[in-house]
Parts: sequence; structure tokens; C-alpha cells
Amino acid sequence: MPRTKKERHIKCTPVCHLFGPILSNKWSKETIELWLDEYEAIRLSDYEKLSMIQAAKKMKISASTFCRIAQSAHKKIADALINNKNIKVCIEQGK
Repeated sequence: MPRTKKERHIKCTPVCHLFGPILSNKWSKETIELWLDEYEAIRLSDYEKLSMIQAAKKMKISASTFCRIAQSAHKKIADALINNKNIKVCIEQGK
């Protein structure tokens, strides 16, 4: 039986929830779902330039968990940029 997911502290949510390439004035049909904790990990590490340990403390999670979340976010963003996909920031899983 898996452990319950620890609550992660998110300081801010994005104003826009869908980002994507403009191809002949049409949005890409494929969409990558970026979870809110992944968005926050990118904000803290890449935008705020915090170390992994500092960012993990702000989110109140372990450094190894933060690292996994950030790696997942970077992979999703790279996939979207390279393969012309939309990025949808999801507040809750399944939405």
C-alpha cells in the first residue's frame, strides 16, 4: 500500500494555465500536463535561482523529492518545446 502524498506548499499559481506554439494560428493538438508542484519547482529553481535544498525547504519536502519533481518538469517542458506541444498547468490531477 503506497504512502499518502505529503502536502506540498505552493506559493503562487500561474495566471495562464495553457501555453503552446502557434502553428498557422492553430494550437497544437497534443498537450503535456504540468502539475502545480512541477510548476512551483521550476519557479523556485530556475526563476528564483534557489538551490535544490533551499527550494525543497520552501515546498516543505525532501531534497530528493524536489529533485524528482524538477526533473519531471524539465523533461515535460523539453518535450513540449522540441515537439511543438501545448503545456497545460493542472491545479489537480485529472483536471
